[in-house]
Amino acid sequence: MKVLLSAYACEPNKGSEPAVGWNWALALTRRGYDVHVITRSNNRVPIKQAHIQPDSRLTFHYCDLPRWLRFWKHWPGGIYVYYLLWQIGAYRKAKRLHATERFDIVQHITFVSYRQPSFMGGLGVPFIFGPVGGGEAMPRQFRKSLPLPGKLAESLRDTGNRLIKFDPWMRSTYARAQVIACTTGETLAAIPGRFRNKCIVQRAIGIDRPDCSAAAPEVQRTSKPVQPRYLFVGRLLYWKGLHLVLRAMEQVKAEIPDIKLRVIGEGKDRRWLEHVALCAHVADIVEWVAGKPHNEMDIEYRDSMGLIFPSLHDSGGMVVLEALAARLPVICLDLGGPGSIVDSSCGFSLKVGSKSEREIIEELALSILRLAREKDLRNCLAQGARNRARELTWDEAVDGIYSEQLMADKIAEAYPINI
Repeated sequence: MKVLLSAYACEPNKGSEPAVGWNWALALTRRGYDVHVITRSNNRVPIKQAHIQPDSRLTFHYCDLPRWLRFWKHWPGGIYVYYLLWQIGAYRKAKRLHATERFDIVQHITFVSYRQPSFMGGLGVPFIFGPVGGGEAMPRQFRKSLPLPGKLAESLRDTGNRLIKFDPWMRSTYARAQVIACTTGETLAAIPGRFRNKCIVQRAIGIDRPDCSAAAPEVQRTSKPVQPRYLFVGRLLYWKGLHLVLRAMEQVKAEIPDIKLRVIGEGKDRRWLEHVALCAHVADIVEWVAGKPHNEMDIEYRDSMGLIFPSLHDSGGMVVLEALAARLPVICLDLGGPGSIVDSSCGFSLKVGSKSEREIIEELALSILRLAREKDLRNCLAQGARNRARELTWDEAVDGIYSEQLMADKIAEAYPINI
């Protein structure tokens, strides 16, 4: 079978969206498919450096907008206009390729948002949209403590989600898709009702690393870290939930004075977060690291007791999978992608429901203290983390959509005359 992927983001040795585009392409080739990928030209050099074999069944095609249209990327919010225009250009390129290659399936894989359209359904072959996310909403009880720009952004996001059903481009995207893959149940619930019969829930992310295989040696961890240290990795944005961690660390510090929190990431809300740390009297125990190369993260996982990632609406959570593969227990909320990944075998997925922000902060603090104090629990969760990661590979994610029965059922629904 010949598959075409529309992958705006597609780059080896990266996390987040670039990892999704790259690893889905590789996983599809492992299924024996001939895979063609349309992506941006700035991914060309790292893709070439990955030394893809000529007979690997994987072919890349590069698409860019004219220079005079690229200015949109540098305007506030302009990336969304740029991405929409790029999608139009990618579709035109796909039509030209289809005239000679005759694809069997086309899939839109990155970016993955249910608010941003794809035009690939116009090729006239079975079209898979996603896995897409973005339907998650921040619980209202967490909005009171946000900075004013965050409150406004959440209100605009809610409004945008409600308007999806009136967007003609999104209606066309959903109507043309044979499969709409949603990263979470929250996104599935946000899809207009008349299209939900096409939907499945399937995460977009996976893990596929040597230290996650059954035959790989265990990661060497010190049985008792010299100093208890926890890790947060991610963009410094209000909705990532780091402010909740900082407030929880105030309670933890009272119990364990030498506790440390290492924050790795950059983002526009860093100044606000530093202020939160100052007000919580934990500025002295927080280490701010602007960023780390992706291939240097293993040592960060190794030297930490746990990853704390209480994101308030995250469709994926690649860092969660990477931490699990490195045998690092994870503390998160039962929201979005992280909430569906983490279970009691590998960490703490704190149930939110109608709990107040204060109650969640107290539960975060309790979970952090338990990991620090209960060595047997930590060791058990560390082994469970590795086992959980083995269940969440890229191949398993791809199989969730490309299983023969699912594809046969969805295509039969779309083309009943051919049954």
